[in-house]
Amino acid sequence: MDDNARTFLERLLGAPGVSGYEQPVQQVVREFAADFADEVSTDTHGNVVATVAPGRPVRLMFDGHCDQLGMVVSHVDDLGFLYFQTVGGWDPQQLVGQRVHVWSSDEPVAGVISRKAIHMLTDDEKKTVVQPKDMWIDIGAADRADAETVVRIGDPVTVQLGMQELRNGLVAGPAMDNRTGVWVVFEAARRANAEGVACSLAVASTVQEEIGLRGARTAAFGIDPQVGIAVDVTHATDCPTIDKRQRGEIGLGEGPVIVRGPNVNPRVGERLRSLAAEKGLPSQTAALGRAASNDANPMQITRAGVATGLVQIPNRYMHSAVETVSLADLDVAADLLAAFACTLSEDDDFVP
Repeated sequence: MDDNARTFLERLLGAPGVSGYEQPVQQVVREFAADFADEVSTDTHGNVVATVAPGRPVRLMFDGHCDQLGMVVSHVDDLGFLYFQTVGGWDPQQLVGQRVHVWSSDEPVAGVISRKAIHMLTDDEKKTVVQPKDMWIDIGAADRADAETVVRIGDPVTVQLGMQELRNGLVAGPAMDNRTGVWVVFEAARRANAEGVACSLAVASTVQEEIGLRGARTAAFGIDPQVGIAVDVTHATDCPTIDKRQRGEIGLGEGPVIVRGPNVNPRVGERLRSLAAEKGLPSQTAALGRAASNDANPMQITRAGVATGLVQIPNRYMHSAVETVSLADLDVAADLLAAFACTLSEDDDFVP
């Protein structure tokens, strides 16, 4: 991972001392892509698409969704506390005590999510999982009028970014799902462009995956690829209490996961595995016996169908503020996708 790639990752994940909150993720993506792509555009849905070598007969799409779990302000009470709805699949217990930003029209407003102190909870309340309706966001407002000078109903809220480096090349923080996928696909496109891409490559940072795989549906329809690869996270199983009999053996630092199952074109999957072996890139294999709950799903069934692959980054503690991944897995995934783009040709047949 060179300095450009490292800086891009730090900006996406909000590393300490790195500018991030005042720049939306899609702006960071556009700025990075401008250095290597022939075309960079943003559609009316908000997807950012960067294209390398447009107009070639074979169209390949790489996809990573940029959205993260969040909340939306639904009420401001007389004391100036904010109540919220969740956006995406939160475990409510993860929210208590989180530092957040409320994204107002002017600038992000800092806040904290809380509930009444444990000393004040009844015995029954202590035994019950706290629900979002029993939490609030404190922005330090004096009252409702003060809060409404900086916050409006419908403002989005996200957990405060902050990438923390752990031992052995691991990093932890919110939004690994799926800013890491965005990093992989755009860095792969940059590497493929430098090596000599063999097709027309469109790489997309898509929106609203967490609420119904929506951005990938519109992006894939617009790009109209013959072949596509989605990159997202998957559950690592190398931590306590996980049943490997159902989830498989997926470890951090062991390489990206190449998925097999009905949502994956078998020839695309096999090509990814063969390239990994040929290039000496570590990889893991996982089975998925249903339609994927990620962008590979709408990509595969757009228009008349796309030969779709799914590459996943092992992730501990998904949908929390301490999601944990391996930098080595990201780097290998980018190399693998770049190799795929550099070897794709008109002679390739992906009919099962």
